[in-house]
Amino acid sequence: MSLQCGIVGLPNVGKSTLFNCLSNAKAQAANFPFCTIEPNVGVITVPDERLAKLVEIERPASVVPATVEIVDIAGLVRGASKGEGLGNKFLADIRNCDAIIHVLRCFDDDNITHVDGTVDPVRDKLTIDTELQFKDLETIENRYDKEVKKGKAGGDARAKKLVEVMDLYKAALLEGKSARTVQLDENQAEVARDLMLLTTKPVIYVCNVDESSVVDGNKYSEAVREAVKDENAEVLLIGAGIEADIAELETYEEKQMFLEDLGLKESGVNRLIKAAYRLLGLQTFLTAGPKECRAWTFKKGMKAPQTAGIIHSDFERGFIRAEVIKYDDYVTLGSEAKCREAGKIAVEGKDYVVQDGDIMHFRFNV
Repeated sequence: MSLQCGIVGLPNVGKSTLFNCLSNAKAQAANFPFCTIEPNVGVITVPDERLAKLVEIERPASVVPATVEIVDIAGLVRGASKGEGLGNKFLADIRNCDAIIHVLRCFDDDNITHVDGTVDPVRDKLTIDTELQFKDLETIENRYDKEVKKGKAGGDARAKKLVEVMDLYKAALLEGKSARTVQLDENQAEVARDLMLLTTKPVIYVCNVDESSVVDGNKYSEAVREAVKDENAEVLLIGAGIEADIAELETYEEKQMFLEDLGLKESGVNRLIKAAYRLLGLQTFLTAGPKECRAWTFKKGMKAPQTAGIIHSDFERGFIRAEVIKYDDYVTLGSEAKCREAGKIAVEGKDYVVQDGDIMHFRFNV
């Protein structure tokens, strides 16, 4: 399931440094604007303690974790919506992503140039928001008259509904609000997807802070929290420089000692990957055995046949039933055989909504 989070931000806020920590694909990180031109794509392993526990139990021949794609997108400047700088490319790359990781500089350092001369993450956020909002207004204006005509001439109900949604979006955008702040009902949300607006994409704000602020934050990160309080968006504190230092350590024990010295239980990179996974509406089901333990990615709300199809299309086409073991039961009892003996394997049909952490075995016939 190929879904992408795009890392965005102004030049020199720490995007590429953070991307390097997330991925083995090394983006160039330099102290000048536009060092990232082509979007770098990294396939990131999703940390999952449940998979690690199953590996302890099964000792399988192979282990396959869940992954998510992260894209490092070129830095943006004012006027991007009109093609300034690398604006057109930046906006096109964002449109291709499913969610946004917005990195904001929340630290002082005279040795790192800020494109606007001073550190102000709320201003930086507004710069990018404004450019995306301008582009969304342009998208709506280019589409509006055509949909109005379709609704009037042919009585197209979908076109009428889309015009209704565009009116709501336009009102919000003209107030300087992103489209994601508009509350839509289920029918409106369904037609709204046709517009592919940039500011409807879900977002995580990453406050790139200094070492002394990774636990409690600072005046800059508090200003960001206040600025986004109405957006229903997650805010993470991450020190990109610290994450780069952690990435250089060789063993898990060394990394944990480093984190403990900082007062952290988990690296910022791990927290960000998990948050990105949630932001995309993704969950994990598991398969376990002596040959392989594997985490499979699925969209929240999927039913058993659809998730079977993630393994192989034949599994969905010939779906008969799913045998489901809850993770806690598997870990407590120690094997599939013992779960079967204890009556802890549920037999589910086509309407079963798969839950995060379910251990699945599919029966099918083609």
